[in-house]
Amino acid sequence: MSTTGRKPSRQAASTARKVLEECMADGACVEAIIARLALRFETGVDALELADVALEMSSADLQKRDRLERIAELLRHRPDIFATLRETAAAVRHERDEWETDAAVVRRLAAGFDAAATISPAASVQLSSLGDEEKLAAATDEIAAWLERLGFTDRDILDIGCGIGRFERALSHAVHRIVGIDISLEMISVARRRCAGLRNVDLRPTSGLDLADFNNASFDCVLAVDSFPYLVLAGLAERYFEEISRVLKPSGRAALLNYSYRGSPALDRADVHRLAEAHGMQVMVDGEKPFLLWDGNAFLLAASDGTLRPKDCSGVKQARAQSEGGLDGARRQDRHHLCRQGKGSDAGAMTIWAEDKVEETRLCPTRPGKQHTEQCRLVGNRINSDQYHAADRLSQD
Repeated sequence: MSTTGRKPSRQAASTARKVLEECMADGACVEAIIARLALRFETGVDALELADVALEMSSADLQKRDRLERIAELLRHRPDIFATLRETAAAVRHERDEWETDAAVVRRLAAGFDAAATISPAASVQLSSLGDEEKLAAATDEIAAWLERLGFTDRDILDIGCGIGRFERALSHAVHRIVGIDISLEMISVARRRCAGLRNVDLRPTSGLDLADFNNASFDCVLAVDSFPYLVLAGLAERYFEEISRVLKPSGRAALLNYSYRGSPALDRADVHRLAEAHGMQVMVDGEKPFLLWDGNAFLLAASDGTLRPKDCSGVKQARAQSEGGLDGARRQDRHHLCRQGKGSDAGAMTIWAEDKVEETRLCPTRPGKQHTEQCRLVGNRINSDQYHAADRLSQD
């Protein structure tokens, strides 16, 4: 029975069925599928029409049928959620114009994040939270627990792209100090309200072009949840590898959760390995999916003993000036192969970087099914993904 009283056109229904199949291909949870649909259908087919299509997609697979029915139920009874996700996703444009400089991209993204945080703080950092604070908190806690198991405790941590401060709140009890930076003034404002009273939390706006505000070897750990995809888009990923290597103490660790939204885990892994080697770091966790409530790809990097790392900040101003001047051909080609998702998912005791803990993390079970990023493909300049902004990096097997 129709939930809307009218049917989508035959072409629209066919497109919706195809997109639903793609969004469900990796066994993702219902919330992630709803977020992906919001990204793929910012206009055109509405929530109730999508609910009709989901109900009509009968399947002999009982698990798949159950997911389709739950998707239809949510779309039918809470079309307002779908509308909010669409609006939040549309606030940030993830394509890059040929004429834009690196700095111009950063400024535009900052304005987009400001708008998204005003619409829905929770959805602005993890679209698959559906704007629900409890769902966001559950996903945040799962990631925070993973970080703590890897030793992100009792130390000084830098959180690049802190968003609304959810990891500052989640980790404040376990760390010595955590500094969160973000290019969005609105997100920093929200984060400061949420973290009021937490004395070991420092939240600061940043240019987004470098880490020049911080001294060499000033942090034990660096965290970047759904921020590197935007550094890739802005042509700043390599600079940030250099900067992370500089600000990390010897034997420090960096957790990068999602490197890009290009939809190619193999390409992401290749880039992370290349950049890590170039800047004296080793890859300890290689693009795995260790989370149940969020489908980001996790990388863990270990800094060298300091012999290969930059000794000072020289070149930062020169690099910043170059970013204002334009793009080289190789960067431009890479940026135009980006998928679009969501900002910041969402998101240590250096003496306990035990290898058995790292190995245990490598072997931890992940969700069944293929990685969703293998299904991610560009449709024109649109995105197929389950987070937005924020808001995936060759295997060593």
